[in-house]
Amino acid sequence: MRLSDALAGKVAVVAGGSGGIGREACRLFAEAGARVVVGYRSGKERAEAIVSALPGEGHIALPVSIEDTSTINAFRDRTLAALGRADILVNTAGVTSPVAHADLEGLTDELIDQIFVNNWRGVFSTVRAFAPALKAHRDGLIVNVSSIAAFTGIGSNIAYCGAKAGLDIMTNSLARALAPDIRVMAVSPGVVDTEFVPGRGQEFKEKAAAATPLKRLTTPTDVAEAILACATHLKFSTGTRIVVDGGRHL
Repeated sequence: MRLSDALAGKVAVVAGGSGGIGREACRLFAEAGARVVVGYRSGKERAEAIVSALPGEGHIALPVSIEDTSTINAFRDRTLAALGRADILVNTAGVTSPVAHADLEGLTDELIDQIFVNNWRGVFSTVRAFAPALKAHRDGLIVNVSSIAAFTGIGSNIAYCGAKAGLDIMTNSLARALAPDIRVMAVSPGVVDTEFVPGRGQEFKEKAAAATPLKRLTTPTDVAEAILACATHLKFSTGTRIVVDGGRHL
């Protein structure tokens, strides 16, 4: 089977599909033959531009805010109404803000709540919404984009580390709970060359690359290729994480 046929007939739903990692995941899924749903929080024109550039047919862009379960349920309903099924769910949406780990006062209750809602509760709510559709064909896949911050404790702030650690445990728990009809995987990048973390400029990126054994930052494509592999090659894997960081965690 050619890679372009590997996901023929499948529908891949990417929450956060208009972001750096999500956009690349959408492209690779489409190249592998899937119809793709680009889930976006804002920026309708950007999301629709991504859809128009994807190879193949049947791709759509739909709004969703993972902070609001009602919009998640509407996102699911519109996906199923338009495409009739969902086979792969990728959770890439999330937020963070840099706060020094020693700055306990800087990590406010409001920021903590925002981080956990976006990086944990929203992911769970999205899984809960799509689980029946993913089970329907007994070959569903969920890929949660986590971070090496989950197991190194080094990241943009302590709450982000904690939320991603919780996401890893969620991945393990759901892999047991949803088997055998749905596999659940996590992909854990290191510092990714995007603008996800506010305030990280070129100097930070150069230092981070120099401190990484493979001497460059993780790219969105690196992460997207691992996400795709969960669907096309790692078919007997569930409840585990794929680390994509160039050895930064070492």
